[in-house]
Amino acid sequence: MKQFLEKWKNWELWPFWMRYFFITPKWLLYCIRSGSFWFFTPSNPTLTFGGFEGEGKHEMYAQLPPGSYPQTIYIKPSMTFGEVQKYIAESGFQYPFIVKPDVGMSGILFRKIEKEEQLKAYHEHMPAEYLVQALVDYPIEFSVFYYRYPDQEKGVITGFLQKEPMHVIGDGINSLLVLIQQHPKAKHRIEELLAWHKERLDLVVPNGQKFYLTLAANLNRGANFINLHNEIDEDLHQVFDQLNLYSKHFFYGRYDLKATSLEDLKAGKNYLILEYNGSGAEPNHVYNSGYNLRAAHVEILKHWKVLYEISAQNNAKGIRPWPFMKGWRYLQQAKKHFAELERVDALV
Repeated sequence: MKQFLEKWKNWELWPFWMRYFFITPKWLLYCIRSGSFWFFTPSNPTLTFGGFEGEGKHEMYAQLPPGSYPQTIYIKPSMTFGEVQKYIAESGFQYPFIVKPDVGMSGILFRKIEKEEQLKAYHEHMPAEYLVQALVDYPIEFSVFYYRYPDQEKGVITGFLQKEPMHVIGDGINSLLVLIQQHPKAKHRIEELLAWHKERLDLVVPNGQKFYLTLAANLNRGANFINLHNEIDEDLHQVFDQLNLYSKHFFYGRYDLKATSLEDLKAGKNYLILEYNGSGAEPNHVYNSGYNLRAAHVEILKHWKVLYEISAQNNAKGIRPWPFMKGWRYLQQAKKHFAELERVDALV
């Protein structure tokens, strides 16, 4: 009951459909105006479904500048484990490294692999193509929401966050189990975290030392967001204008990346892009930033208006929205895919 009341009082903990319930009519209005239920698909024409859901990281990385993202290879589930080992070794990877589904969401099946046994278990359970990616040791993770109208060379940064994965800080006394149980966000994912850290639950974390409970800096994985809106300036715009114009076809979305420092990012150096999220990207700067639900809705509606206008401009250029049945079948397939990944996520 206590956790239920806590979630009810904090809109950020509500289910997705509930957070968006009161503004859904506006989305439907855009569908009616455009004459298409999938009006947003022309927004990023070189991403499947406009990058709304179910797009692969493979296609996203292929459209980013070389060297702007971590070293990555792709593993098919049909490969034998021996073939996987050989491919990884020939590609120059060493433990530890990151694995995650090519088509994934919300940090599902995102893992840090430190030894062969973990990789073997992951590969044997994984039902879909996944990627092996170099572990990025840059200390700071950022999220940048950026859009650019198709007829313009300069874009707009609407959101700029620093993201930190969920962690506990040791006191030199309590075990990791106790620290997890006391953490205000971890308690909402207690079963999952206890399973992930079952071999370390008796560990006493040294006083003042951080222990990361997950490496995925997603809101639903308990990450903490620090709003850096005051740091948005011309330097940052120049970096992302140059980056965005490389593909020429990314017009609306969010870049998640890691960098050595804020200063280096603004100088356009020492950063690596982890993901680019297209038309389905949330303006996540409304979370952990003091927005009440009404203010968050106002900000989200501003972004929806931009998404509609960008899609309409591309539509006028001949980039048509997906037909209804094509989009419907695609979403049903994506739904099954994510359900299967969630099932496996609980096993590995």
